[in-house]
Amino acid sequence: MRRFVTTAVLAACYATAVGAASDSPDLILAHGKILTVDANDSIAQALAVRAGIIVAIGTNEEILRLAGAPTRIIDLHGRTATPGLIDSHAHIAEAGLSELYQVKLSDATSIADIVHRVQQGVKGLKKGEWLQGAGWDEGKLAERRYVLAADLDKVSPNNPVFLVHTTGHYAAVNSYALRLAHIEPGTKDPPAGTIDRDARGAPTGVLKESASSLVEALIPLPTPEQRRAGILQSIETLHQEGMTGVKDPSIYSPTWDAYRQLLEEGRLLEHVCVLWYAGRTLASAKETLALILAQPRPPASLGDGRLVSCGAKIFMDGSGGARTAWMYKPWNKNSTHTDSENRGYPATDPEVYRQQVRLFNETGIHVGTHAIGDRAIDWVVDTYAAVLKETPRDGLRHSIIHANIPSDHALSEMAALQKQYDAGYPEAQATFTWWIGDLYAGNFGPQRSLRLMPFKTYLKDDIRWAGGSDYPVTPVAARYGLWSSVERETLLGTYGAHPFGTAEAIDIHQALRSYTAWAARQLFLEDRIGSLQVGKEADVAVWNQDMYTMPSEELRNLHCEMTIFHGQIVYLAEKPPPSGTSFAR
Repeated sequence: MRRFVTTAVLAACYATAVGAASDSPDLILAHGKILTVDANDSIAQALAVRAGIIVAIGTNEEILRLAGAPTRIIDLHGRTATPGLIDSHAHIAEAGLSELYQVKLSDATSIADIVHRVQQGVKGLKKGEWLQGAGWDEGKLAERRYVLAADLDKVSPNNPVFLVHTTGHYAAVNSYALRLAHIEPGTKDPPAGTIDRDARGAPTGVLKESASSLVEALIPLPTPEQRRAGILQSIETLHQEGMTGVKDPSIYSPTWDAYRQLLEEGRLLEHVCVLWYAGRTLASAKETLALILAQPRPPASLGDGRLVSCGAKIFMDGSGGARTAWMYKPWNKNSTHTDSENRGYPATDPEVYRQQVRLFNETGIHVGTHAIGDRAIDWVVDTYAAVLKETPRDGLRHSIIHANIPSDHALSEMAALQKQYDAGYPEAQATFTWWIGDLYAGNFGPQRSLRLMPFKTYLKDDIRWAGGSDYPVTPVAARYGLWSSVERETLLGTYGAHPFGTAEAIDIHQALRSYTAWAARQLFLEDRIGSLQVGKEADVAVWNQDMYTMPSEELRNLHCEMTIFHGQIVYLAEKPPPSGTSFAR
């Protein structure tokens, strides 16, 4: 069981007031191991906070000497503290809605399991109401195949069903939903989308990329109250995992309005940077640009760093799970088999994409581009290089979201872009190798899998990246990303425990930096958060073990015991794990 406490409650339970001085710190954390993640990777014993800002960091003796009457002292009893962890790519508004209002399928292990959950879900619905679910992954199912309309029809004849895959790039729907969307054997695939069909040409119920929008567009939108509840649900989860910053990509105006409302109500206790969805046309990009220009430009923000309108998001290709990402060579299937001549396809017309990026770059707006396949990544980095040469802009930090299997050419361009323009940064999800790793290993095949998430090569080539989860594609807890960066293991070991090899593994020091200092830069908040240093905000996570010295295979089992946001305790574990000791003396 976990609980949230106010600062006053924590003070009553665990703090000691001493001395008297008007300029004394509000809060002191002492007798701990504080991993600062500063430029020298310094380790301290204690730190002091006043008005949400770190005012001193050093030894216990140095910091405790600063205490006065207002000071609350928390004895860490040797625990490890780090900067609050940051996720550079998590759809927390969308995922919160899913957690609260949809059938959960991420732990389903068979088609029958999914069908049973749908059957239970429709029992509470009126005839004709939609049932939504999310998180299924054929790589985790005993049958190792897609969920089909034929599977769902037997338990949902009177309700349309829409089940989003864990990647978010395809969905399974029942026949009721297909009828509502007028998807029939003669229906053509929409641009940048695929309607899966059986041997007779009939739709199977699996809709990939833009094809899923044919059904999704029919589902009633969430209410403003539901959107705010979803965001708060996700922020609660982030706090439980020691996370105090996140980049939420691909939002629309209703999501921004929900964030604004929570900020105005004083309930946005998280640093949130958003990317606005730019669409697939130049016209849609211009509409998005108008929305962005109405907000402060980063590093300026709303709520003193709590809500940042960071820029625009564009999709260059699709999914590694759906085999729709844009590749040079055909996709694999079940590891060693070739998926016909399927090389995926662009999600946005390449020339239109280049016009979109040019538009944003000329206006001084950051662009984050989703690119999974090697061909897509090449097009993205070449586009960044071309538009920045035309209109040099230093510090926009254009990113390659996911950047799963970059070519040697892409690696060279990333390094050059970072050095010359402060752009070309991968925003990578190490957890892909774990949570959807069995699916990925089967789809990328034995040779390409070894190039996935090439973190060690990034370091060798002096390329910096930011860590993330792509939540709800994978679980949001950054501890899983730390572990995956070091261990590179899959969840089930379908193609062996390490189909991605270990040559691209990194150590925990580098992994932690990718979820703190380097991630903060991609939120344009590096002057505020990402390391524990004097003058920065007191965003702190306290852990039950020292991640620098514990066995690396145990990193995924780290337990957050306290989270501090801007000097305010926003989460406290009610009961430490059995191996831990209480904060109380």
